[in-house]
Amino acid sequence: LCEHNPGTLDQFRKVIQAVPELVQIMKGLVTSSYSPEHNVAGISDPFLQVRILRLLRILGHNNDTASDAMNDLLAQVATNTDSSKTAGSAVLYETVLTIMDINSESGLRVLAVNILGRFLLNNDRNIRYISMTSLQKIVQTDHNAVQRHRGTIVDCLKDQDTSVKRRALELSLALVSAVNIRSMMKELLIFLSTCPPELRSHTTSGIFNAAERYSPSKRWHIDTILHVLTTAGGDVRDETVPNLIQLITTASELHCYTVHKLYRALVKDISQQSLVQVACWCIGEYGDLLLKGECEEIEPVQVTEDDVLDALETVLQSHMSSPATRGFALTATMKLSTRITDNVDRIRSIVSIYGSCIDLELQQRAVEYNALFKKYDHMRYRRVFS
Repeated sequence: LCEHNPGTLDQFRKVIQAVPELVQIMKGLVTSSYSPEHNVAGISDPFLQVRILRLLRILGHNNDTASDAMNDLLAQVATNTDSSKTAGSAVLYETVLTIMDINSESGLRVLAVNILGRFLLNNDRNIRYISMTSLQKIVQTDHNAVQRHRGTIVDCLKDQDTSVKRRALELSLALVSAVNIRSMMKELLIFLSTCPPELRSHTTSGIFNAAERYSPSKRWHIDTILHVLTTAGGDVRDETVPNLIQLITTASELHCYTVHKLYRALVKDISQQSLVQVACWCIGEYGDLLLKGECEEIEPVQVTEDDVLDALETVLQSHMSSPATRGFALTATMKLSTRITDNVDRIRSIVSIYGSCIDLELQQRAVEYNALFKKYDHMRYRRVFS
């Protein structure tokens, strides 16, 4: 009645003083010896307890007087109810919901979160799932209390059940902060490498958002995104590539480090399209730093002009490369013509091949680049692409 007609709430509270009476009935169930006909696994009439708790939750919502009247009772139920049995877990769960929905004391709310934390260790996957669902609702208002159970929540990422994994992922992402970003990101990256395909897109988006919000340094931020692109480049959002390019552009002190790292990733694997696109762009922009072979922040490796062009040509010829990826590679190849001197003829040859490409956009780009070689070579040397 109270749920379907909220207008009856005040009358219900005033006329029959429902809360004190319900508290007394509930205390009797919790403290007195149980009658065998209503006992379920040692819990006295759990069905009635759940019903009373549900009504108390309705009556205590946004009502300080009613909430104060039931605080002690809820603490007693939360402390004394045996959670090892399903019936006890049901009563405790209803107790937690009531505590969180009324104007309860802060200590009582912490107790409720701790109960949910214990539920995470339960062998029953359904109990673990509803526990994380409840914690997800609580985390915004009681972040520190939920944070104490971070280790257990992260362990749930290894659960065999995909629905539990999904809830654990959402809760883990909600717990990321500036204080724990490094340790949490390590766990999330491990999860990304093994998670079900249907969770990859959500995982990459969550990692990117957390990295952007809490990254301790630009280098750490770039390394994190590159790790994701290397692991799950096919599952990232469309805006990832331009966002990473913008990040790299603003980190001038990391250009040498980034181009070396991306070149090595490109040579190792060209299947991750987002990674390949960023690598091609970076090589086109900072290829001269790659050829110098001098980088204080990464182990030096001698890279020749032919090595770089071989890598870009591999991308252009690969059946795995999308038209967009080939566009990045072709533009990078053309840009290198302003940064290297010994292989301009080879670059001209590579570009000319795509003048008859069946992809119209790539064909148009190649024709324009060929025109620069033939008619406007002086403009090319003025670093039109720089």
